Amino acid sequence: MSFETVEWKNGDVVLIDQRKLPVEETYLACKTLDQVADAIKTMVVRGAPAIGVTAALGLAQVAHQYTGSDLDGFDKRFHAAADTLAATRPTAVNLFWGIERMKRCFAANRAAGLAGLRKALIDEAVRIREEDIEVCKRLGRFGADLLGDKPRILTHCNAGALATAGYGTALGVVRAAAEAGKSPTVLADETRPFLQGARLTAWELMKDSIPVTLITDNMAGHMMSLGRVDCVVVGTDRVAANGDVANKIGTYTVAVLAHRHGLPFYVAAPTSTIDLDCPTGADIPIEQRDPAEVTHVFGNAVAPQGVVVANPAFDVTPHELVTAIVTEKGVATAPYSRSLRELVGRS
Repeated sequence: MSFETVEWKNGDVVLIDQRKLPVEETYLACKTLDQVADAIKTMVVRGAPAIGVTAALGLAQVAHQYTGSDLDGFDKRFHAAADTLAATRPTAVNLFWGIERMKRCFAANRAAGLAGLRKALIDEAVRIREEDIEVCKRLGRFGADLLGDKPRILTHCNAGALATAGYGTALGVVRAAAEAGKSPTVLADETRPFLQGARLTAWELMKDSIPVTLITDNMAGHMMSLGRVDCVVVGTDRVAANGDVANKIGTYTVAVLAHRHGLPFYVAAPTSTIDLDCPTGADIPIEQRDPAEVTHVFGNAVAPQGVVVANPAFDVTPHELVTAIVTEKGVATAPYSRSLRELVGRS
C-alpha cells in the first residue's frame, strides 16, 4: 500500500487521519491512551478490523509507558485502559476481540515479570496488526474466486485498507480480483452521512488504479435496473451467529435492492468479526452518533437549525439476504448457524 492506516512507531500509535481525506493525507501520532481512545471515538480511525488493531496497539502503548515496579499496579492500569478503550464504540466486535486477545496475553505472561510482560504485550499487538494484513489477503483470494472475469461490483461504505491494517475486506476482494487478472470495476456508494465511500473508497481505488465510479446512495437501485451491477460486496462490523450482519447504515437498503434484482450480495469479514455469542442481529448494539453529521457537511449546514435528527451509524441486514460470507478460512453459506461455527471451529 502507498499509505499506512495504523502503525507502531517507537511507542506511538500512528494513524492516518481519515477525517481529513481525501483533501489532506496527514498522520496523527497518538502518544497517550486518551489520544488513542479519542481517535477511535472521533473516527480518525474507523472500520472494524482497524479499530481492533488500534485498541491492541493502545494497550501495548500502556505497557510500553508503564514505569512502575509493582506488577499489581500494572495489572490495574492495564485493565482500566482496556475498559476505557472498550467504551469508545459499541458496534464493531473487533474492538472487543482485540482487547480480549491482549487480556489473554497479559494473563499468559504475567509470571514473566514486568519486563517480560511488557515485551510480550507489545509483540502481541504488533503481531495482531501483521496478522490482519495477511488475513485480508487470504479473504480476498476466496472472494475473488466467486467473481467473473470482468466483475462490476457495487460497494457501500469503506471496507478497504483504511478500514483494516492494510489491504481490506470488501476492497480486499476487489484487489485480489485485480491481482488475478479479472479486471474489476467498482460502483462506490457515497455513504451518507460520513461519506466514507466518496472520501475513502474512491480515494483508495484511484490510488490503486482500479476503475471506480462514485454514485449517490439513492442511485444504487437505478444502476442495478440498468444492468450495470453484477454483484454487491460489503464489509461488516459484526456477524451474528445466525448470519445477520451489521454494517454501515444503508447496507440493508442495498441488500434489499440486490435481492430485488437477483444479484449476489457478498459480505467480506475476517473470522474475528464473527460473534457467535450474539444470537441474531437484534442483539447487536447500534451506535447513535452526533446529529451534526447529518445536519452539516464539512461544517456547512444543510438542514434547518433545530430539526430533529436520527443518526444510527449502522443497520442490520438479515441473513436471508446474504448470499455468502467470505472469510480468511473459506466461504460460509446458508444455513449460517452451522457454517459459521464450522469456520471458526466451534461445534
